[in-house]
Amino acid sequence: MAKDLKAIYTAKDEETGRKNLTIFKEKWDKKYPYVSLSWERNWAELATFWGYPPEIRRLIYTTNPIESFNRNVRKYTKTKPVFNGEDSLLKSVFLGVQNIEKKWSTKIDNWGIIYSQLLILKEEILKN
Repeated sequence: MAKDLKAIYTAKDEETGRKNLTIFKEKWDKKYPYVSLSWERNWAELATFWGYPPEIRRLIYTTNPIESFNRNVRKYTKTKPVFNGEDSLLKSVFLGVQNIEKKWSTKIDNWGIIYSQLLILKEEILKN
């Protein structure tokens, strides 16, 4: 199923993505009808995705860094069974995030190209 979903969001353009969604529906709707229904209900918002260059789209649909970050934050909160209060929990998460940031060294492929494209598309956000 994941491979068929990936064919939708990695499609070269919206038309191909729509065709891949149809293929997904034919294959998976009997078992997972709400997946394609969700895609169809939100297609107008999802279709804006194809307005970006492929390099930026890859940054958008790649979730591994986010999942890794969440997993590492859970490590800091899971090791303590009880917190004295909300402030102690927030302090633990804050200190955990500081340690997690030290390990961020992965470079993004083609960052120069991506940054240039973002400057063109979203200059007002990046200049602030």
